[in-house]
Amino acid sequence: MFPATTERSSLKIAFGGAFAAVFDVGVPILDGHEVDDLFPTAKPAGRAGSFTLFKMGNWHLGIAAVAVAPGLEQAANQVYREIFKVTGGVQVARIWNYVPAINGTGANGRENYQAFCEGRSRAFEERHGRDFKLFVPAASAVGCNSAFLTVAFAACATKPRHVENPLQVPAYDYPRKFGPRSPSFARATIARDGDVATVFISGTAAIRGHATVGACGIAGQLECTLQNLAEISRACGLGSRLDQGGRSSRHFRVYVRHAADQPLVAATLGEHLFSNGDRISYLHADICRQPLLVEIEATLLGVTVPSRPN
Repeated sequence: MFPATTERSSLKIAFGGAFAAVFDVGVPILDGHEVDDLFPTAKPAGRAGSFTLFKMGNWHLGIAAVAVAPGLEQAANQVYREIFKVTGGVQVARIWNYVPAINGTGANGRENYQAFCEGRSRAFEERHGRDFKLFVPAASAVGCNSAFLTVAFAACATKPRHVENPLQVPAYDYPRKFGPRSPSFARATIARDGDVATVFISGTAAIRGHATVGACGIAGQLECTLQNLAEISRACGLGSRLDQGGRSSRHFRVYVRHAADQPLVAATLGEHLFSNGDRISYLHADICRQPLLVEIEATLLGVTVPSRPN
């Protein structure tokens, strides 16, 4: 049974619509949708190792919650090795990571997020060799109230295209001051399926180059984050506003470090980013760098296949 994590209402990841299998990831909801169901027609596809698996058309999906003993590095390495084993010949397009005490310090004196990144990176290198950076997909990693590391993935039968933000150093090329192994993710991933695509926008925050834009407070961080989202959107061929006005179904998760900031965050994003019909969840979570106050991710379903920007 998937572990219950908190008495407060928290985000549920669902597969299968009205007959959904629902998994609590231990991240409290501040406002908006409590259940995120990106794959409503997914069908159960059994279990493999730690993962509960699902299938929807060309999509291969899975979710696992694993104990972090004897440490986050080992737990992350093991769960990622399992992802590569269960996905076989298909391509991983998106990974969601919910990391216990992400800004805390482990037994070895290292920040938990750095330990997680090391285990994840080594698994990618073990799988893909020295050129593993070419294969890292869109991802996010935020803190959770659970004692378990929870990881969900979406993999597709067609080769996805990974996209970077010209305003940011690719996360996998961060300097060593951010940890012995850099985070292993792309800023966005586009997965085509015939005449439409699913576009995954990674967790996006106030980082310019590789530096944290942290001293400007929540308003300044929101401004920088929106600029980053606009640049990623353009790089994906979606205009500057993440296909706003297009035919796609837009799903957002907004992670806020301090619950008291949520009304300002909601007002700002309502003015500058969101449209009627968007599915939005505001979540109370620690973020990978302690100075960061807000992080935004998006999944756009049914996008008219974007062309490569000139």
